[in-house]
Amino acid sequence: MTSSAVDCFKANLLNLEVALARILDAITPVRARQQLPLKSALGRILAQDIQAPLILPPFPNSAVDGYAVNLAGVTAPSPLLPVVGQSLAGLPYSDPLLPSQAIRIFTGAKVPDGTTAVVMQEEVTRQGTLIRLNRLPSEGEHVRPAGSDVRCGEVVLKTGRLLRAEDLGLLAALGISQVTAFQAPRVAYFSTGDELRSLGESLAPGQIYDSNRYSLSGLLAEFPVIAYDLGAVPDDLEQLTELLREAGQSFDLILSSGGASVGEKDFLRQALSRVGEVTLWRIALKPGKPLIFGRTGRAWYFGLPGNPVSVHVAFAQIVRPAIWKLAGASGFKPLRLKARCLNALYKTVGRLEFQRGQLALDEAGLPVVTGLAAQESHQLATLSRANCFIILPADSQGASAGTYVTVEPFAAGFYGS
Repeated sequence: MTSSAVDCFKANLLNLEVALARILDAITPVRARQQLPLKSALGRILAQDIQAPLILPPFPNSAVDGYAVNLAGVTAPSPLLPVVGQSLAGLPYSDPLLPSQAIRIFTGAKVPDGTTAVVMQEEVTRQGTLIRLNRLPSEGEHVRPAGSDVRCGEVVLKTGRLLRAEDLGLLAALGISQVTAFQAPRVAYFSTGDELRSLGESLAPGQIYDSNRYSLSGLLAEFPVIAYDLGAVPDDLEQLTELLREAGQSFDLILSSGGASVGEKDFLRQALSRVGEVTLWRIALKPGKPLIFGRTGRAWYFGLPGNPVSVHVAFAQIVRPAIWKLAGASGFKPLRLKARCLNALYKTVGRLEFQRGQLALDEAGLPVVTGLAAQESHQLATLSRANCFIILPADSQGASAGTYVTVEPFAAGFYGS
């Protein structure tokens, strides 16, 4: 899946792996922290390890509805035991269970001292105040030992963890009401182009609606960031220079679409050079080759291509891992898997290519993918119909129907520590 070094050298392009490594080496996470109540912590990044202040479960409890029994010394295959009480969730049986005794017990209820096992209610015959066991249970059967899930002092969540709903439940079970999270980075985005008009405006000949800001708004919603829409900016060097200068003082990251290539009105690389520095430009990626990375003021800057599909590809492959690092998340890697391709795919040798496809499961439950027609970088309708990228190596000429290809599902979530 690596790009050809020879092709990249000839075209003066960086391959994706090298470019991304340089970008991630340069970016340092936002280190400011804040205390958050647990209900406000979903999707935020932990800024310190969390140790369990207690054990889970905090007491031995029953895994089923049935009877807790003490079978010490019992050898009969179907013993008859007196039922001397009951234990309910929150209302435990307070006395120890003596040999040859039983109590009625319900799922989650505390198991009394002396219990050797819990028998499912389906496996006993009730005879008034007595029960007869249909079989002898094994030692500890259906008993959840105290501390079998979490030990006191154990690190349950580490710094850099993206908090999920499951994590909030774990922390609540441990009695933890607040967490320390990294401050959400401030991210600004804007579009450039004299041809762009906002929704609701009428279009003159040669004008189009600005779609990229809406795409970026949706893409950024995946992250623990505070996003700011700076609007659409004309192709004017002075305006772009001033915008980058001002935004560099207020934000942690700036994204733009358009104006990153080599046209007469592609001014962003020149504007960034005036107020900051250009670290790299042009990547051996299709679509998404003209991409600028650098810095202005305190902010990192990504100048994305103007073609809508190129925006999505460049964002997914380059900006997304950069934002996760900026936000303090650790170990992000995109989810990629192998799928059998149902149709032939075509490309030219030279650049790593991300084609759009539809990922599904076949009758056997195995992943299959269909490459979509209309793969040009301006074709948003194809992107909207897709649910994955099909990744074709730089030296590939495509793939035959029936062969296996690497796919990357859209919106696959965070995969890391």
